[in-house]
Amino acid sequence: MNEELEKELKEEEILEEECDNQEAEATEEIEEETEEVELDSKAAKKKAKADKKHEKDKMKEKVEELEDKVKRQMAEFDNFRKRTDKEKSAMFETGAKSVIEKILPVVDNFERGINSIPEDEKGTAFAEGMNMIYKQLMDQLNEIGVKPIEAIGNEFDPEYHNAVMQVESEEYESGIVAQELLKGYLYRETVVRHSMVAVVQ
Repeated sequence: MNEELEKELKEEEILEEECDNQEAEATEEIEEETEEVELDSKAAKKKAKADKKHEKDKMKEKVEELEDKVKRQMAEFDNFRKRTDKEKSAMFETGAKSVIEKILPVVDNFERGINSIPEDEKGTAFAEGMNMIYKQLMDQLNEIGVKPIEAIGNEFDPEYHNAVMQVESEEYESGIVAQELLKGYLYRETVVRHSMVAVVQ
């Protein structure tokens, strides 16, 4: 009877030991699996972080690319605007000069008409009217930037004067403009018509 009891006890001990061993193995397996899961989780987090950084870098690159594109387009537009303004200004200047060139002969005829009025008629209403219209015309031309070129008494300058003859003069030295045969004009510092002059020899 004792032998059987001892046998049973031994079997129980063996069973308990086996149970303990199995439990230890199971615990070890669980720990290993937990470690693996943790490692996988860390790796996943690391990968997610790397993916996020990569995505962020791509977005930043795209934003920089778009900013660069916008800057280039703005620069192109600014250049286009400046070029258009310059072209418009040049066209306006050309048109203005063309109109002024057509008006100058009218101014010349006005001056000739005023200069041909006889002395005894200079105070008449007609002569005064001519002078007023001429003054108004010259004021308007002056307002838009048209000015006569100074000639008589000045040194001959081929940029402004066109010498058509040489004369002798006791009043002026050689190379000085003595007579103005046709008045020259400037439009905003640009010559519209050269003065036709006689220069002292």
